[in-house]
Amino acid sequence: MIYLKKFNYKITNSTNLMAHKKIKLGVKSGIIISENQIKGKGQYGRKWISLKGNIFMSIFLNLRMKIALDEITKFNCNLIRKSLSKFTNKKITTKKPNDLLINNKKICGILQEIVKFKNKTFIIVGIGVNVAKSPFISNYPTTCMNEHTSRKLIKDDVINEIRIKFEESYSL
Repeated sequence: MIYLKKFNYKITNSTNLMAHKKIKLGVKSGIIISENQIKGKGQYGRKWISLKGNIFMSIFLNLRMKIALDEITKFNCNLIRKSLSKFTNKKITTKKPNDLLINNKKICGILQEIVKFKNKTFIIVGIGVNVAKSPFISNYPTTCMNEHTSRKLIKDDVINEIRIKFEESYSL
């Protein structure tokens, strides 16, 4: 089991970029959480729409074993899906490679990066969860967790559940 040190910010350009900075400062693992990010990015360099009340976080870890990116993507999507499933009785599905959906609407996006620094390999897992608001994306329906729960969610509860799943599931 690992321990992910929390780094909380009111605003960042991107939680993934902040994870890059922490790695370069010698931090081996952690979780970056921001209330707002102004340059969030999605897959293929697309802009991630960061609406207030939603979750913007990145988890970074030193990987000691070689594993294919598609395998770690599947593993991480399952971890996050299980975490979010704790808060709703709706079925959460994965749209390959890295989106989580409820009723065919995007609830969560995951952006992973492999980073090499000083002969070590790190994985950065950027996680955006629509908790309170659904961003408008043309040709891609979205939803938010609060539309599929019996009570209004507290962001910290969701973040902590994701953190616990990662801490329990990764061994460094």
